[in-house]
Amino acid sequence: MSQGSNAKGWVVTFSGTAINLCLGILYAWSVIGKALTKEWGWTAAQANIPYAVACGVFAVMMVVGGRLQDKLGPRWVATAGGVMAGAGMIMSSFASQESMILLVIGFGVIAGTAMGFGYASATPPAVKWFPPHRRGQITGLVVAGYGCASVYLSPLTTNLLKNFGINKTFMYLGIFFLVAICLFAQNLKNPPAGYIPPGMPAVSSPKHQAARHEYDWHEMVKTPQFYLLWLMFCFGSFAGLMVIGSLAKMASQQNPATTLAPIFVAILAAGNAGGRIVAGLVSDKLGRMRTVLLIALGQAIIMYLFHFFTSDILLALGSAGVGACYGANLAVFPSTTFDYYGTKNGGVNYGLVFTSWGVGGIFGGMVAGKIFDMTKSYNTSFMVAVVICLLQAGLSFITKPPQTILVTKDIPAAKTAD
Repeated sequence: MSQGSNAKGWVVTFSGTAINLCLGILYAWSVIGKALTKEWGWTAAQANIPYAVACGVFAVMMVVGGRLQDKLGPRWVATAGGVMAGAGMIMSSFASQESMILLVIGFGVIAGTAMGFGYASATPPAVKWFPPHRRGQITGLVVAGYGCASVYLSPLTTNLLKNFGINKTFMYLGIFFLVAICLFAQNLKNPPAGYIPPGMPAVSSPKHQAARHEYDWHEMVKTPQFYLLWLMFCFGSFAGLMVIGSLAKMASQQNPATTLAPIFVAILAAGNAGGRIVAGLVSDKLGRMRTVLLIALGQAIIMYLFHFFTSDILLALGSAGVGACYGANLAVFPSTTFDYYGTKNGGVNYGLVFTSWGVGGIFGGMVAGKIFDMTKSYNTSFMVAVVICLLQAGLSFITKPPQTILVTKDIPAAKTAD
């Protein structure tokens, strides 16, 4: 293993993190949604529609993007994502108070597709540069970019909205995303054939070796573990995205005197990013399902207590806790998918598991908005989330890796990256 190969792996890893730092605009939606209700007079449910559409499209396009990056390579697919991210945000800048159609198409459909393509291309190439016992760590680092995005995007978006209004905010963000994502996408590359990650024994010459079976998606969906992972990921996503999509409004509703709603969004993002990194490391040591159990129970407790958070300090702590537990799911489930089904078809396989995140995002955001419109309170939403998190915890007890299948195949000699 050469230093050059090591360096290339880290370049791929942190380029994926940088791409996710741009695509994470979804997590700053609560700031935009609040502006839509305040400046354009939309209801909470209406302001949630572009966000919900983006969540659903993101999840579906993860499958498409994952399949494409498995076949074409991550660089081209991530570049396409950058172009669409810019185009979608710029189209959204032409939306109006009277009609949300351009916002739904631009942000929801086109930018949502960009999120799927970019996100699907960031993690699979990175984990291939490192040995299996570091998958959680590397996955956590890459996806931490998405979770950390609103640390800077929330205050940036707030400032743009204040100084330039809703339409120009979308325009300026679109131009920024177009340039940044396309630039970093050029660094995404799979390791060469025969590459041996550091920490694994090298093979000096081609010979027959026993290797774990690499599942394609047809085989994966025939295993019960796929459906258990899908349900657990859906439950964890539902609870987290219910708060993330409405946090600015939740904070204002629970503490009308607060002026820190954008700060709470940034705090949640910091917890989101930190939870991904910590959970990735912990799951490498403790095991994936034990980590899922801890995440689910922690999230259930925080959701139960959240409606008592009526001061700025408690809202800040609650935001960090929700972000950490939610973000942890985004590190553990891709790592688990790669552990169970291999990395060769990891893009499309994790894309299919990730559709559960889209379902959780759509219904989590919609449930929170609808309940608030009916009751003028989010308390019932928090209790729904508690039940969902306990279901996730229960399923972790019965989820085990699929039976190991060993195949005999030719293993080429070790190679280093160019």
